[in-house]
Amino acid sequence: MSPAAEAQAPLLPSDTKHAAAAADERPASVSGAVFNVSTSIIGAGIMSIPATLKVLGVVPAFVLIVVIAWLADVSVGFLMRFTHAGQSVTYSGVMRESFGAAGSVAVQAAVMITNLGCLIIYLIILGDVLSGSKPDDGSVHMGVLQEWFGSHWWNTREFALLFILVFVLLPLVLFRRVESLKFSSAVSVLLAVVFVGISSALAILALIEGKTNSMRLLPELEDKSSFFNLFTAVPVIVTAFTFHFNVHPIGFELGKPSDMILATKISLVLCAAIFFAIGIFGYLLFGDSIMPDILVNFDRSSGSGTFSSFLNDTVRLSYALHLMLVFPLLNFSLRSNIDEFLFPKKPLLATDSTRFISITIVLLVITYLAAIAFPNIWYFFQFMGSTTAVCLAFIFPAAIVLRSPASL
Repeated sequence: MSPAAEAQAPLLPSDTKHAAAAADERPASVSGAVFNVSTSIIGAGIMSIPATLKVLGVVPAFVLIVVIAWLADVSVGFLMRFTHAGQSVTYSGVMRESFGAAGSVAVQAAVMITNLGCLIIYLIILGDVLSGSKPDDGSVHMGVLQEWFGSHWWNTREFALLFILVFVLLPLVLFRRVESLKFSSAVSVLLAVVFVGISSALAILALIEGKTNSMRLLPELEDKSSFFNLFTAVPVIVTAFTFHFNVHPIGFELGKPSDMILATKISLVLCAAIFFAIGIFGYLLFGDSIMPDILVNFDRSSGSGTFSSFLNDTVRLSYALHLMLVFPLLNFSLRSNIDEFLFPKKPLLATDSTRFISITIVLLVITYLAAIAFPNIWYFFQFMGSTTAVCLAFIFPAAIVLRSPASL
């Protein structure tokens, strides 16, 4: 198929298009897709980007962000091309056409592990923001609620996260179309920009006052341990740019493949700029004392100037709200893959309220318990970025291209 024909061909197969028309559903907008894709990318990965600059140095980190963003764009192009060439409307379906049932199960397992890990990370960060954390080095970072009201039973990590789950996240995860989340995604992207803007202002103010930390342009390789530490940072950036599990849910609500490709390119450029900006300004502010979750550094001990307390609280709360709005987007694809894996012959999940609500509640309970049990996000990023995330982002799309006769 020629590129021109592919760009004009509808993304939805004819039977799916008729079903959508019968339901009187209008195609999603490109702007909505940009917000949803950007929200999927930014997520929690931005929290650990400054720590990767500390490990890699500024120059290698910048190169790695650009390279991985470009590779992500290429791999999405592969997925959209071979999705349109076949009959499937899901990532696992495309893999099934190339590798049979084993390929489909591999994608579903990777999506479930990656998205569940990301949702757990979100709750861990929310717990850090609201109720503080105690890193392995023995230091104590107080949460916003503890700084405002002191330590009480109702602002402990367990109770604060339970409140957020029931009264904020549960209503959001009950939406049954990705397009319904476009406004919350737009707000979440705006909050991410606010986070970067305030961090930039604090860094510039510290620079004027001569309080910034020096940055390493290149990594320091003092021994074997410091050399192997370089490989712990790479998976963090890989995980940050892994959004491929949402390509099909978002793309198949658009009208044609070129719309999704355009939305992806815009989102990748925007997110790469945001990642590098927060990496630079976060590194300037906190230097080698930066934590894997940079929000932990924005407590009262950071001393960022006259309005440090107000700005620090604004940074933490704005990004906490951002994560609350990102949560349902990743939960959407996680829930869909679990349902497709467990109930492949059942009707669409959105049409079965009992199954929809049951899976939703079980996922919320699992993520809550895991976030309480494992309070460190760095290990999650390392595991996912070196296993399931890299498979979803790069290995599986490349394997589809190599396997398909159309690529020969």
